[in-house]
Amino acid sequence: MNIKAKQFKTVIKSKTGLFELNLKEFFQYKDLIWLFFKRNYSTRYKQTILGPLWLLIDPMMTVIMQSVVFGGIAGLSTAGVPRILFYMCSNTLWVFFSGCFSSGVWAFTSNSWIMGKIYFPRLVMPLSSILTGFFDFLIRMLLFAIIIVIYSFLGQPLTFTSQIALAPLFVLEAALFGLGFGLILAALTTKYRDLHVLVGFGLHLWMYGSPVVYALDLVPEKYLGLYLLNPMSVIIDGFRGVVLGIGEPNWHYWGMSWIVTIVVLFLGVLVFNKTEKTFMDTV
Repeated sequence: MNIKAKQFKTVIKSKTGLFELNLKEFFQYKDLIWLFFKRNYSTRYKQTILGPLWLLIDPMMTVIMQSVVFGGIAGLSTAGVPRILFYMCSNTLWVFFSGCFSSGVWAFTSNSWIMGKIYFPRLVMPLSSILTGFFDFLIRMLLFAIIIVIYSFLGQPLTFTSQIALAPLFVLEAALFGLGFGLILAALTTKYRDLHVLVGFGLHLWMYGSPVVYALDLVPEKYLGLYLLNPMSVIIDGFRGVVLGIGEPNWHYWGMSWIVTIVVLFLGVLVFNKTEKTFMDTV
């Protein structure tokens, strides 16, 4: 047999760089991303009575409770916007961000049963979870649009401006920042499982440290600069402002938040690529 004449079609080799991404490979595994996406929904609503209706019930119950507690009892400002619309807009983006963040944190531990059996690009798992979260986000935004129409019929129309076209950029930034930060913490959760509890607790604290249940004008002026160093403060307030027509983004801090987002995403992918090489030894 003439070995030199033999044509090899497939070459298997290890990654050589920490930030090595094979985008062509992700396209080849697009069917797997779709299967993970469908699995996320089938397992989420398995053995439930209401099923996907919880996608509508959960945000409405949350918004009603926040309207009563923070808007009614605490009397927190909603910048002149009806409370239901204010909290629905904020929560919709925050839930999407927290989902992207969690998909990165639990990418290894929640899928360890399959990662030790077969090869596939590991980033497929958090990407499929982000796709799931984005679909949830669209459904919640549809509910939000219906509530806006109802308020318009009740005589409380909102003023929309051309800046609403910036809304997808805020959504994209929330996804990238959440994914990058989650991937960084994924390396720690493989060794220290109790961090799962800390992550959930930290997300709640982070929410109250961002203008989700209150308007930005409640933050004292002397602390505002420090407060806006939190990228989610800029993202939530900017998204709500352009969608509800109650202001424009703080361009200076929005630019800074994009820089932080890109750096965090870069570090997240770098740490993720490094951890996946030894993940099965520590899980």
